[in-house]
Amino acid sequence: MAGNIGQDDELNGLEEKAIRTGATKCYVEDLRHEFVTDYLWPLVRSGAMYEGKYLLGTSIARPLLAKRQVEVALEEGADALAHGCTGKGNDQVRFELTYKAFAPHLKIIAPWREWNIRSRHDAIAYAHERKIPITATAEKIYSRDSNIWHMSHEGGILEDPSQPPPDDLFMLTLDPRFCPEGESEITIDFEQGIPVGLNGYRISPVQLLEDLNEIAGTNGIGRADVVENRVVGMKSRGVYETPGGTLILAAHRELESMTLDRQTLYQKQMLSMTYAQLVYEGQWFTPLREAIDAFFAKTQEVVTGSVTMTLYRGTMAVKSRKSPFSLYRQDIASFDTGGYDHHDAEGFINLLGLPAAVRSRLRANHYETLARTV
Repeated sequence: MAGNIGQDDELNGLEEKAIRTGATKCYVEDLRHEFVTDYLWPLVRSGAMYEGKYLLGTSIARPLLAKRQVEVALEEGADALAHGCTGKGNDQVRFELTYKAFAPHLKIIAPWREWNIRSRHDAIAYAHERKIPITATAEKIYSRDSNIWHMSHEGGILEDPSQPPPDDLFMLTLDPRFCPEGESEITIDFEQGIPVGLNGYRISPVQLLEDLNEIAGTNGIGRADVVENRVVGMKSRGVYETPGGTLILAAHRELESMTLDRQTLYQKQMLSMTYAQLVYEGQWFTPLREAIDAFFAKTQEVVTGSVTMTLYRGTMAVKSRKSPFSLYRQDIASFDTGGYDHHDAEGFINLLGLPAAVRSRLRANHYETLARTV
């Protein structure tokens, strides 16, 4: 079972390869629309980033792929599920938690944990011995995962955090030094926290993300070099390219800054951290994730509008923000207009500072009493 979630050329010839290497049937299904609308757009509305940097491109894809794998297994009457995840990584957790959510009775086969494969070199040797075509080599032993949201790079020289990523590592984003001259400008339109169009034109979800990937990648936007904490306890280093997603999330944050009140925004930011952890750990199909999504859905009812950004050689800057639900009132916020009684601040500050004033008086009385007893 393989799902097309935007891997492009990786799926070419996959069915033929599967049959030639022992499979009796191979499912290759286009899941891109479901991936974008049911997984990526909720992720955008949450604003979640794992440990402040990772945009969860691999993490968010696993629940969908694993769920569809279970569905096919049940349709075919299979008695087991298998995956190719390593015994050190996060993906084994994500796949197997989804298996347990939908078919806990099926046996799980994890070759990396059961066979004598203990490294990527072992896996490459295994494939070569059996004439299984693969793209990885001992020289370029990177582990890559790609979909319509991102591409991740791990392994090889990246396992040394003191070494920079090689220039030829990146595949979705141009080196900012070699991006085209001149600024690019893009306007992203949102409805209730979901991207729906570019520059005023409504576009289908998959096409919208593909267009933004092209625009951002051409301008060198979306690279992240991250040392992160894996679910299984160790730290790892990954280099990620998330071009379109980086633009979308930045624009979404700007729109929220105008439309959400302070307390709601604060609570949403707190829950975004929990949400990121749930997604990273593979706990998508859980009551907690569903409950937090319900909270996010309520907050996003007013996150409608447009954000215009300028892009230039690896940098992005907000040019304008517009929303019919904006809480920003120029007639109140401006230093040059009325609409606000400055005297109100005095009472507010007195009440806000009352605990500090009480403590100060208490300390003064304590020191006075102490001085009289000496």
